[in-house]
Amino acid sequence: MMRHPARLWFPLMQTLLLAAAWLCGQQALAADESPAAMAARYAQEVDKRLTLPAAEVARYGALAQQMLQAAGIALDRPQYLVLVDRSPQVQALLLLWMAPPASPLLIGASPVSTGRGGEYDYFETPTGVFSHNTANPDFRAEGTFNEKGIRGFGLRGMRVFDFGWQQGRRGWGDRGISPMRLLLHATDPEQLEPRLGSVQSKGCVRIPATLNRLLDQHGLLDADYDAALRAGQHFWVLSPQRTPAADAGRYLIVVDTQRTERPAWSPSPFKASPKRKSVPPPASSRLPPSRAPQGSNTAAPSMAPARSAAIASLACANG
Repeated sequence: MMRHPARLWFPLMQTLLLAAAWLCGQQALAADESPAAMAARYAQEVDKRLTLPAAEVARYGALAQQMLQAAGIALDRPQYLVLVDRSPQVQALLLLWMAPPASPLLIGASPVSTGRGGEYDYFETPTGVFSHNTANPDFRAEGTFNEKGIRGFGLRGMRVFDFGWQQGRRGWGDRGISPMRLLLHATDPEQLEPRLGSVQSKGCVRIPATLNRLLDQHGLLDADYDAALRAGQHFWVLSPQRTPAADAGRYLIVVDTQRTERPAWSPSPFKASPKRKSVPPPASSRLPPSRAPQGSNTAAPSMAPARSAAIASLACANG
């Protein structure tokens, strides 16, 4: 019995259409994974951004390479990494695409908040190269308020990137070294995110929520997670809707450029108060300046209780 010609062509056409759709999908995926496409996505999706001059991009790219070399890390393939300048005069994050020996490419930059010190349970954010891996599993924010009305990790569902226990300098007492948990995370959108660009945290790195979503959705720091997935492991923290980039990396680099002045490309989040013109009082109302007795201490006594640094190792538990 002879089959109808249309029935013969239908499976063939279906196969050709599926093949064409697969090819288009692969081409779109490859285009979407390019550094240029990721830079465009950063500009479109991240609401808090900084624009660096070319000389600054080159400077930070060289710093990233120096830090990796000092840590004995040789990148074996192109990949994304995050560099943070903890200098109080900068407080910025750069998302870089590294493909040695070529110069690093800047994908985007945003203001951040690192550890401020000067208060009990607050650490300086440690400098160095830190690996994001499955040995320190990430988690997601619950979005609950603490006793101060702060959502320390941001809105519910925001991913908290865990870089494990690190040695950090205490911001109180003798300013010695203690273990602290180094996290990269979003923060309270109403009270703390507007302060990004200034030192505020307990030692972690606070970033804009939109940047958190970009890193999470495209797995830009998930190289270790992706390898584990290919090996058959499963992670509840990874969204089933994520679209991982081909050049995912794993490194967070923290540097301190120790600048003495704020660069124009990284403005302070706080507006300077207008200077008021002082008006001298009438001569009849002027009093002679008071003098403290010789050798007296006019400083206010410290009211801070003396506490042990040993109980403050979880500095970044909520910010």
